[in-house]
Amino acid sequence: MNGKKRIYLSLTILFVVFLIGVLGFKIIGGGEWSFLDSLYMTVITLSTVGYGEVVDISANPAARVFAVVFIILCLGTIAFAISSITSFIVEGELKNILGRKRMEKEISKLKDHYIICGTDETALTIIQELILTRKKFVVVEPIKEKIDSLSSLGRILFVLGDPTEDKILLLAGIERARGVLLSLPTEEANLFVTITARSLNPNIRIVTKVINIKSHEKMVKAGSDAVVSPAYIGGMRMVSEMIRPAVVTFLDMMLREREKVLRFEEVPVSKGSSLVGKTIEEASIEEKTGALLVAIRKAGSSEYDFKPSKKTKIQDDDMLILIASPQMVEEIEKMAGNI
Repeated sequence: MNGKKRIYLSLTILFVVFLIGVLGFKIIGGGEWSFLDSLYMTVITLSTVGYGEVVDISANPAARVFAVVFIILCLGTIAFAISSITSFIVEGELKNILGRKRMEKEISKLKDHYIICGTDETALTIIQELILTRKKFVVVEPIKEKIDSLSSLGRILFVLGDPTEDKILLLAGIERARGVLLSLPTEEANLFVTITARSLNPNIRIVTKVINIKSHEKMVKAGSDAVVSPAYIGGMRMVSEMIRPAVVTFLDMMLREREKVLRFEEVPVSKGSSLVGKTIEEASIEEKTGALLVAIRKAGSSEYDFKPSKKTKIQDDDMLILIASPQMVEEIEKMAGNI
C-alpha cells in the first residue's frame, strides 16, 4: 500500500473511532450524559490530554470497561496515523507530490513544444537530440520506472500516464504543442494515439514510428504527417556507409559534436519580418549569424531553390533551410519575426 492510501485509511479509521467513542459514551451514559459530554469525553480520551472527566465513571463498571477498550483502540489508531504520516514524508512521497504540482504548472505554461510518447531507444535518441538543440518538450510514459531511467539526462518534464487517454495528452499540453513524436511499443498504440492527437489538435504535426513498413499507409490515413521506419532508415544507412562513407562520416561528426551543435534547420519567414523584401545579400544572414543558408522553399511551393542567388528576394512565408547551431537559429528566428 502506498503512502497516500495509508494516509486516507488512517484518517478514515480515526473518524470511525471518533464516532464509536461519541456513540459509546452516549449509550453507556444513558440520559445522564448529554451529547456534548460524550463528545468531550471522546476528544480528551482520543487526544490523551486528560483535562478531567465531566462525569464520574468510577461508579459505572460498563463505562470504565468501555473507556479502557476505547483508550487502547485510540492508542493503536494514533500510532497507525503517526506512522503513516511519517512514512509518507520519509519515503519522499510528499516531495514527489509537490514536485509533480510544480511540473504540471511548468507544462501548463509551455507553447509550441513537442510531446514524446514512449521511452524506448528511439525515443531516447529523440530526447537527447531535443536537449542538444534546446527544444521544449514533454515525455508521456505510463511506467514510472522508465521515467526514472531518464534522470541521467537531466531534469525532464513528463506526464505519467497512458498517452492513449485524452486527459493525459491534454495534461501534456497537446492543444498548444507544435508536434507529437510517437515511439510506443506497438503499431496499434501508435495508431490509436495518432487518431487521438489529431482529434485534440487538428493542426499539430505528428511523426510516427512503424515497425512494419506496410503500416505506413495506415498511419498516414489515421492522421500522421510523417512515418518513419527504423528498418528502412537502417537499410539506407548501410548503403550510404558502403557507397558514400565520407559523407556519412561528415554527418556523424556534425551530429555527435557536443561543444558546437550544428544541424540542418528550417526557419519560416513571418509576415512583417525585417527580412521580407530584402535580397539574400541585403539580409546578410550568414554574415550576421554565422549560419549557412543551404536552400529556400518559396511560399506556396514544394520546390526548393538550392544555393540561392544573392539577388534572390525573401518573401512572406518563405522557408529558410540552414546549417546552424541552436544559438544561430534563435538569432535567425528573431530576424524572421518568429520571436
